[in-house]
Amino acid sequence: MKQLFLIISTFFVMQAQAQQTNYHFSHTDSTQATSDKIWAVWTDVPNWKQWDKGLKEATLEGDFIVGTKGKLIPDKGPKSKFVISEVVPNQSYTFKTKIPFGWLIIKRSLEVKEGKTFFTHDVEFTGLLKKILGKRLGVNYKKMLPDVMADIKKIAESK
Repeated sequence: MKQLFLIISTFFVMQAQAQQTNYHFSHTDSTQATSDKIWAVWTDVPNWKQWDKGLKEATLEGDFIVGTKGKLIPDKGPKSKFVISEVVPNQSYTFKTKIPFGWLIIKRSLEVKEGKTFFTHDVEFTGLLKKILGKRLGVNYKKMLPDVMADIKKIAESK
């Protein structure tokens, strides 16, 4: 039974990896830190700059709930506004920021299995220019995502 589970799990991981593009990709990591510790790091918007490489500042204009707006100021490039569009406390949240003719959607989710916390960061560019923006911006974002996740893990495990 365990071997069957491994085979099925490997198949789904390979499928997920095969479907990754520069305009829609994700990365999952695992940690011994509890899910509430990852959640605390993820929802501490003013401190996103500690682990989100290239981010100079992030602010949130209220509580971490659906509809709350915020601002992102990157090290390079223009500042942007975002809105929290989904929240399932201690499990997942999604925020989106307007891009030309579409959206940049970030979804972060948690799952606890066999005493480990698995956390996933999903990035999707939508709209008419998704492939172009994915090529211009997504390539670098995708490349640095494993390091970003490692920093989140390090912060959560030190709490």
